[in-house]
Amino acid sequence: MTKKRKHRISKRQKKQLILELVILFLATVGAITLIYLLGKGVATVISEHRPKKAVTEQPELDVELLSINKYSRPGTALEEVNAIVIHYTANPGSTAIQNRNYFEGLKDSHETMVSSHFVVGLEGEIVQCIPTSEVSYASNNRNEDTIAIECCHMGEDGKFEPATYDSLVELTAFLLGKFNLTTDNVIRHYDVTGKKCPLYYVEHEDEWEQFKKDVDAYIDKHGQIVEGR
Repeated sequence: MTKKRKHRISKRQKKQLILELVILFLATVGAITLIYLLGKGVATVISEHRPKKAVTEQPELDVELLSINKYSRPGTALEEVNAIVIHYTANPGSTAIQNRNYFEGLKDSHETMVSSHFVVGLEGEIVQCIPTSEVSYASNNRNEDTIAIECCHMGEDGKFEPATYDSLVELTAFLLGKFNLTTDNVIRHYDVTGKKCPLYYVEHEDEWEQFKKDVDAYIDKHGQIVEGR
């Protein structure tokens, strides 16, 4: 009787099979890892550019819009908003309404071309000079895609009063939510042109970073989850 011959796998074939299984395993693990990292990366990008929370309650404003004129309120539509620019008045002791009135007077004096969407006063009052749908003359080559906030101050060092600071935090947080931005999009006039404005936050980088942290903290405390952001 003839015996059936058993099919034996050679050592070389075994090594080849093991190698193929290892490659298949590594490829599977790699694919799963890649999918996970890509998904996490997309989520990170979204989280960086879309706030989880947004402050939807508008702070109290004293709306004193400037007259349409080519020196301070050209009436040009603001097509998009990519940043909030912080300024200081460089006029110690002046009030928000005084700075607003200076902008208004330029239509007659023709002294220069300058303005701002908002001026935050020494007591925390916020005067709106220009609608956020229009261009202001504050941030040079970034006028076309930014909202400008001027801040009053008492001293030559440009440091804001506590009430001014608190209102600036509140206003900035609201505008970030309104335009779907984050504190990465809050910049100084200095960051646009190199001008020392706002002076205190150019000379104290740590305080500038703290300001943005305080805006984030305000959003965390007062913001609401907004669908689609």
